[in-house]
Amino acid sequence: MASRTRPGSSVDEAEVAHFSARAAEWWDPRGKMAMLHKFNPVRLAFIKQAACRHFGRDERRLDALADLRLLDIGCGGGILSEPLMRLGARVVGADPSQTNIEAAKLHATAAGIAVDYRATTAEALADEGERFDLVLAMEVVEHVADLALFIGRCAEMVRPGGLMITATLNRTLKSFALAILGAEYVLRWLPQGTHRWDKFVTPNELEAALEAHGLRVIDETGIIYNLLADRWEVSSDTAVNYITVAERGLS
Repeated sequence: MASRTRPGSSVDEAEVAHFSARAAEWWDPRGKMAMLHKFNPVRLAFIKQAACRHFGRDERRLDALADLRLLDIGCGGGILSEPLMRLGARVVGADPSQTNIEAAKLHATAAGIAVDYRATTAEALADEGERFDLVLAMEVVEHVADLALFIGRCAEMVRPGGLMITATLNRTLKSFALAILGAEYVLRWLPQGTHRWDKFVTPNELEAALEAHGLRVIDETGIIYNLLADRWEVSSDTAVNYITVAERGLS
């Protein structure tokens, strides 16, 4: 899948087309997005814990994220945006694919959840002066055309005292073996061509990009798939999947 992008844009049009073609399958837990549905509980729990710790919230509350303004950039069909909304956050779900946003809106309407879905980009949101307590870029940075530009515009939208949480894939031999050969070609967990190994981002590269735009990394955690338990779990192993938490200072 060859990259296509416009000057001054972090959006890879080929990647957008790839995921737009699967818009109808976002909410099918047994379809081509099944592994992402299995991934959802661990990343949701991680986001909730990190946000509650940072903003002084009680994790036990059903509305633990109440009144926090949150951006889910690259939200796809909204499978993470909706549960975050249920935790009380005021969620903007943004994706450059109009087809994905239409699928997200359709599901949210049926579920009676008022997520603010927008077919737009990080650049456009930043240009509009949008600011958030929490910016999420979950499984997105490995699909953008310009990492530095994307991180910079996302970081711009983090309010003083706010957080940016990024989940992505490390560029290692292990990730090539497991995330591409294993997940796409052997186990068929993902459609072939979902990922390009050369676009995976190492923790050092991500940290450098975040810090170049005024954010300080305060946590980095690996995520692994436990075959015996058939679930994703947090781990000290960041060789394949990992999540980074970065904060913007108050001054």
